[in-house]
Amino acid sequence: MQTKLLKITDISRDSAALDEAAALLRQGKLVAIPTETVYGLAANALDPAAAKAIYAAKGRPSDNPLIVHVSSLEEVAPLVRELPAALERLAGRFWPGPMTVILPKSSRVPKETSGGLDTVAVRMPAHPVARELIRRAGVPLAAPSANLSGSPSPTCARHCVDDLTGRVDAIVDGGECDVGVESTVLTLCTDPPRVLRPGAVTLEMLREVLPDIEYDPGVFEHLPDDRKVASPGMKYRHYSPKARVVLVRGSLGQFKRFIAAQKHAFGILCFEGEEKHFTQKCITYGAESDPASQAHRLFDALREVDRDGLTLVYTRVSDDEGIGQAVYNRLLRAAGFDEVLL
Repeated sequence: MQTKLLKITDISRDSAALDEAAALLRQGKLVAIPTETVYGLAANALDPAAAKAIYAAKGRPSDNPLIVHVSSLEEVAPLVRELPAALERLAGRFWPGPMTVILPKSSRVPKETSGGLDTVAVRMPAHPVARELIRRAGVPLAAPSANLSGSPSPTCARHCVDDLTGRVDAIVDGGECDVGVESTVLTLCTDPPRVLRPGAVTLEMLREVLPDIEYDPGVFEHLPDDRKVASPGMKYRHYSPKARVVLVRGSLGQFKRFIAAQKHAFGILCFEGEEKHFTQKCITYGAESDPASQAHRLFDALREVDRDGLTLVYTRVSDDEGIGQAVYNRLLRAAGFDEVLL
């Protein structure tokens, strides 16, 4: 398959490229698109063959549900059995933005899109190119991360080119993603509501709208691969470089002593400014005091691990509240829950 690269920097000036991408999507083709979180591999969410093509291009397990992207709240109603009042309150506060909500699906959503579940995950992205593509395509778009399944998610078009050239019909280059980790996923199908995947819309923010919402135990625990889950990113190894990733939780002093005791070859993932303490190859992923910078940098840092040919990296981690929980969640899965507590 030949993959076309379409660069869009201005919606008005690059209207022809938008129309070309939208036409491909209407035809059931696969197009990698930018969002504010990570790049998504988009296809018509209502077309079973298009949804199956997403799984095939990514090498993604077919029971891992896809998130359906819309450009307005009105587009949600045909996808679900009902619009609960809680959704309207959440949408008024967090949409467009990095929040995905799981609801009972209507018959319009094929099982191929929902991973065989009777629920659908819906999001309204904030990225103007993503929303304009949905509007011009005239269909909701199923769009998991535009990477090979299990590898670090893409936060720029170059990552999509590296992973998906020859596997998809087009890649839309809309610049670097602002957030850098996938959307927060919550379900309104449980009582109380639960966060299934943390993101930039934090638990603390959600509690201002839904005071009783809580984390699902699977957010920070290893789930068996035979368990059905309602959200992507809850099972299987995710976000992983080819190298082995080991998380190390402790202070900088404890981490330095741990590193000094290791006698084999390895690299280090650490916070900005800490690389001066080590002689090993160091890759930084944001400031310890700024979890948002960690989220923005994380996936490119994990890809840099492979670009540098490292086979093992020890990663200093924090589990700060807010978006720090999203960073920790992604690293846990990148490491396959291989963690050292100091």
